Amino acid sequence: MSVASTVRELRVPDIGDFKDVPVIEVLIKAGDIVSKEATLLVLETDKATLDVPSSLDGVVRELKLRVGDKVNKGSLIALLEASPGENSAPAPSVQSPVAISDVPTEALHAQTIPPENPHLTVDAPRPVRASPSLRRVARELGVDLSRVTPRLPNARLQREDVERFVRAEMTRASARPRDANACVQARPKVDFARFGVIERQALSRIKRIAGANLTHNWITIPHVTNFDEADITELEAFRLRLNHENSKDGIKLTMLAFLIKASVAALQRYPDFNASLDGEEVVYKRYFHIGFAADTASGLFVPVIRDADKKGLLQIAREAATLAQIAREGKLKPDHTQGGTFSISSLGGIGGTGFTPIINAPEVAILGAARADQKPKWGGTGFEPRLMLPLYLSWDHRVIDGAAAARFLAYLSLLLTDFRRALL
Repeated sequence: MSVASTVRELRVPDIGDFKDVPVIEVLIKAGDIVSKEATLLVLETDKATLDVPSSLDGVVRELKLRVGDKVNKGSLIALLEASPGENSAPAPSVQSPVAISDVPTEALHAQTIPPENPHLTVDAPRPVRASPSLRRVARELGVDLSRVTPRLPNARLQREDVERFVRAEMTRASARPRDANACVQARPKVDFARFGVIERQALSRIKRIAGANLTHNWITIPHVTNFDEADITELEAFRLRLNHENSKDGIKLTMLAFLIKASVAALQRYPDFNASLDGEEVVYKRYFHIGFAADTASGLFVPVIRDADKKGLLQIAREAATLAQIAREGKLKPDHTQGGTFSISSLGGIGGTGFTPIINAPEVAILGAARADQKPKWGGTGFEPRLMLPLYLSWDHRVIDGAAAARFLAYLSLLLTDFRRALL
């Protein structure tokens, strides 16, 4: 006994705010058997291409659209024959397209990564069922579609299949160890003696180690540097007064001690700067160990003042002077330089108008300070000479964004301008 059939309408589902969208591909014809979720049409907006999936199972009786037609939500696609008793499911929304700008640059040549299946090679590709628009996207991304596994029963590739493949390849690529210097082209060999008298000296051990670390940090961390300045007129007068009062005890307060104390207050307010990146997690530290750059004849050292949040200005100044002396004598121990959460490089005692400090990994930020200088500043009724301290904050863009960096540096400047705020 034959089973009566019923004719149902296939219509365009919700395609968002798009109107009069042109049809660039029709993937079905009369007589074709279609299943739910199979792609029927490909539409092209001014921003992306959209796949239109089927909401029904059945056989195409009559096609109502062709390439070049313009459609909206609810436009009739085709008449479909289906057995009675089947319930029509609600039409799903159009699948989200893969936007080229959303795929990181590392995915552009994902097909060069050897496949995990040794039997699936470029030399013997399997048949690929994909729309021309999807093939175009794959070419732009550099993806070999023969390596992409379809999820639909009809083995037709969808955009989500390509997107999933790209993400998987990126994950495998990022898991492999890389040489941080691999992307740096080797310098050409130059015979300097051809041009005049030369003298060769071996790099010190400290400079060799520091050079390797600085190169690695500069290459692997996306550095950004913010610039600001603080009015330290009152702070400098306060510093000189404290030094006069404590001259008999042999304690000398430098601007570094104030920078350390103010930085701790800023780190407490903005904890993203007192953190480290560990894989896909950010580690927030509840302790405040502040490193500072110490210049020595052997090279640059970064001793660490531990628990700076629990120490006063005079204690910080005394400890910084002691650590700097130990560094100059070449007697620093490992625990003197480990565990830092934030670093400061102050060149005020040497000179210069500015610089961009390199982040001391695994920290995510470093503060630089140059030489303070007298500048005219508007006081409301006229310009006044004020002592201005240039500040430079380098930060890791993977953990910190520009707005947070600007707020951190603005708050730090405020603390240095009115140091009473650092004691609140």
